[in-house]
Amino acid sequence: MTRIVSVEARTVRVPLAAPTAFARRQVTGRDYTVVRIRTDDGLEGIGHCYAGHAGGSLAAIAVRELLRPGLIGADPHATERLWTELYQSVLLHGRAGSVMRALSIVDIALWDRNARAAALPLYKYLGAAREGTAPAYGSGGYYLEGKTPAMLGEEMASYVALGLGAVKMKVGRGDLRSEEARIAAAREAIGPDVLLMLDANNAWSDVPTALRYLDRFAPYDPYWIEEPFGPDQIDNHARLAAATPIPVATGEIEAGRWRFKELLDKGAAAILQTDAAVCGGITEFRRIAALADCYGVNLCPHWFHQLHIHLVASSPNGQFVEYFPDTKVFNFGEIIDRDLEVKDGALALPTEPGLGYAFDEAAIARFDSDAWA
Repeated sequence: MTRIVSVEARTVRVPLAAPTAFARRQVTGRDYTVVRIRTDDGLEGIGHCYAGHAGGSLAAIAVRELLRPGLIGADPHATERLWTELYQSVLLHGRAGSVMRALSIVDIALWDRNARAAALPLYKYLGAAREGTAPAYGSGGYYLEGKTPAMLGEEMASYVALGLGAVKMKVGRGDLRSEEARIAAAREAIGPDVLLMLDANNAWSDVPTALRYLDRFAPYDPYWIEEPFGPDQIDNHARLAAATPIPVATGEIEAGRWRFKELLDKGAAAILQTDAAVCGGITEFRRIAALADCYGVNLCPHWFHQLHIHLVASSPNGQFVEYFPDTKVFNFGEIIDRDLEVKDGALALPTEPGLGYAFDEAAIARFDSDAWA
């Protein structure tokens, strides 16, 4: 029987070309925790998460000190059993945040290794729901110094020029007038038929304020309003969803199927943005996707298009991959050896086994990082 012989993690900090802002914060670099798991047959699987813009080493420490002991010597195919055992073992340290991200990435690495062993792309190993391509939207529209509404419109139009029929921009940092000007410029640039998603990144704390903004945004036909409130304000999400015709999307930093069930039970989200590198890995993502399907809710996973293309393509209710054409704001692509391509207005599904990419060790060496350990 195949056994796990090593589990290693490290954190890599990749600086941004320019300070990048959204509703409530600004970042100058991104921390990525990466993991690799080897088995005694010589195969390797990889996983990764966004570990924030500071303190990213916490996730790597959790892998090394909390999760590795329960993985060494285990059967890599026992993903369900290992998930349950590891989750129980870290209960006292955190059921969300860095500890759950650490659990997520070792789980991703197991699925990647197993798909590579089967010589199948991960989405086929999981059970393909799509062939050839997966639908995607162009994500960007960040706040940058000196960026005008006209420049924002040009950015959104450039995503449409790739053939994408949906785009997303940031909102919530400015006042009513300035935010409306940005959205108006985006809508004018992309035309009336392209879907326009709005991402508020927890901008507001009360329903009346959120409604004032959404009333101004409504004439521009937003496809959704994302994360209007902090993730713990589930009741506010539900109240807002009941008060506006604009669909509410959320869930990108939620962990565990139980919180997603609360979102669904309360009608707090018309679209879930479950992130496999946050929620508990691929094992937990699949549970959440099946749960959401019972409620007639689609999933549009957050971030890491390289990973989530496989999950959208293997989930019957996977709707869109969040795709970042602008690598200056989402720079994970700088530390892997290949990225996705747009084909016929969608993302071409990988043909290589597993996730379909590997960490670029030479690229990682250019950045501030700790060693594999």
